[in-house]
Amino acid sequence: MNEVIEHFKKITQIPHCSFESEQLREFLVETAKGYGAEVSVDSAGNIHAFKGNPKVCLQSHYDMVCMGDAPKIELVEKDGYLGTKNSSLGADNGIGVAIMLEALQKFANVECLFTDNEEVGLLGANALEHKLKAKKLLNLDHEYDQDVSIGCAGGVDISVLGEYETTQKEGEVYEVEVYGFKGGHSGVDIVKNPTSSIKTLAAFIAQNNGELVEFSGGERMNSIPKYAKAKVIFPQPPKDADHVKFQSLGKQSVQVPLKGQNFLTAINTFAHGLRSFNLELGIARTSVNLAIAKLENGKIEFKLFPRSNDANALHAILFETLEFFKFFGYEVSHKNFYLPWEEDTAGFPSEVLNAMRVYNPNAQYHAFHAGVECGVIGGKQEGMECCSIGPNIYNPHSVDERCEIASVERITRVVFDLLEQNQ
Repeated sequence: MNEVIEHFKKITQIPHCSFESEQLREFLVETAKGYGAEVSVDSAGNIHAFKGNPKVCLQSHYDMVCMGDAPKIELVEKDGYLGTKNSSLGADNGIGVAIMLEALQKFANVECLFTDNEEVGLLGANALEHKLKAKKLLNLDHEYDQDVSIGCAGGVDISVLGEYETTQKEGEVYEVEVYGFKGGHSGVDIVKNPTSSIKTLAAFIAQNNGELVEFSGGERMNSIPKYAKAKVIFPQPPKDADHVKFQSLGKQSVQVPLKGQNFLTAINTFAHGLRSFNLELGIARTSVNLAIAKLENGKIEFKLFPRSNDANALHAILFETLEFFKFFGYEVSHKNFYLPWEEDTAGFPSEVLNAMRVYNPNAQYHAFHAGVECGVIGGKQEGMECCSIGPNIYNPHSVDERCEIASVERITRVVFDLLEQNQ
């Protein structure tokens, strides 16, 4: 299946960060047309391509989370894995896109839906205008090749805003930065309770009696915060701490935000991370990612991403988070709310599991604590059966992202076997 890897390598060289995916969109449209497909693009940037009379629709998103040097991606192939020199790889979900391109070239009856801006809140799926032809939807946005995913978490974007006034103060000003954290996917990796750069920096400042001058932490709504930095007045030199570096900028007269302590207390008292665990499924049940925290230029901003595999729990964590930040006097809002995708093993999922077990006898049904587009798209298409598979991808949404090449080959064979059975 070297053709799929070659498709993927081409994709990595075309910029396609979320909200900046136009170049890849043009490439996909022209490539699909070149393979004889009928192609249309809706107002949300979703690409619909089909040939013949398809019974299965393959679906992937074509935007990626850009970390490190991305969208400049320098590929590194080592020990059977594809990785990068210093960027996210975009195997999430570029491998799925590559499999779909090869399917369009290879099969007479096939349908493909390439969605945009999945990584920033399933925006493309939520705004989908296309009417799909097939009644079976196979999403290729999973990251473990033993699973046939039949359920996922719902989620919602929360925005918290505020303003502040300042007062002039003289003191020893320090530049403080936290470093060495892994970050990672706020759904897949949050079950490990990885350290948050935002929480770590806010705690360090408070424990050393610091007064904020400015603060900036976090990268993306659905990435666990990896970086954070601040300018702070400390009454005494702060104590050394793991993953924290600081340097004095000397004695200065600076503008100190009057709400600096309020900002720090909100961070330090908010319960970021895993909230509950589903023992039956062996996955996180409810979580919330404190993704971004900023205090600078007279503005305060927080962005948070709660998830839950239970609809009632999702409504509850949304309400509780809004109430928490309202208590601190901030303006709160939310958008892009989507419900969990409920588990179902009948019909098409059973067909996919049987196809998977040809190459991996240990394949099993799985539900996971992350957002995929199956539930959203299935809800827009009457009578649609959905499930999700994908190759082994490690540390997505980070500079450590890598993908197992042999796993890509196994998943490609499963996809093509299913298409052969449905010609």
